[in-house]
Amino acid sequence: MRGRRADVLHRLLLGLAGIILALPVAAQEQTDLRDFRVGEPVRSLPSSGYIGFACADAPGEKLSGWAEYAKCPRDATGLHAVGFRYDPVANPMGRINDSYEGTRVAGQPVLLALLISDNGVVDGIRIATDPQARLYLRKKAFLFGLQVRARYGEDGWHCRQDPPAAGEEPVGGVFIKEHCDKVAGTRHLVVDRELYRRTDQKLKDFVGGSQVLILLAG
Repeated sequence: MRGRRADVLHRLLLGLAGIILALPVAAQEQTDLRDFRVGEPVRSLPSSGYIGFACADAPGEKLSGWAEYAKCPRDATGLHAVGFRYDPVANPMGRINDSYEGTRVAGQPVLLALLISDNGVVDGIRIATDPQARLYLRKKAFLFGLQVRARYGEDGWHCRQDPPAAGEEPVGGVFIKEHCDKVAGTRHLVVDRELYRRTDQKLKDFVGGSQVLILLAG
């Protein structure tokens, strides 16, 4: 009986997570990811609930927290990318159900980074599905980008689908190399999705995933 109740609770929570992610931004508090929203100052970022601070584009550079963002190299847009993970201590569901373990968004294991300007403002959030996730999750990682697009509303997206390059082929009859972007209020949203196989890859191997950028517009 206890196992059945836990299974029901698990399904209810998964359904709720899907509903929340699918809601347009206007229907929610103006956060983009958990406690974070673009445009907020570093000094207002939460002091607990997150661990593993490091420069996302130079992982060997460990940080003690958000305030050390200037130690990270600037990217092509001049921003400092600070990677982080969810603190498992603040995630009790992860201790009883492995579907909630680790750093996940909408059920997908992800790599996260805040993109911080020289003047200490979160100018962007980068979310990429984890290429080291379990196979059954990697198979669905290309769908994560669709969930993000639904969250910010289906209208107004400009999308480009690229054809296969030499040495690339569909996976199960599906080939995706898609780039979409949209301006919604103060946000510039960029979603890239891909699913294909290189001809030299084994059947269980493929290229697949989603990367999302939530940036301050302008």
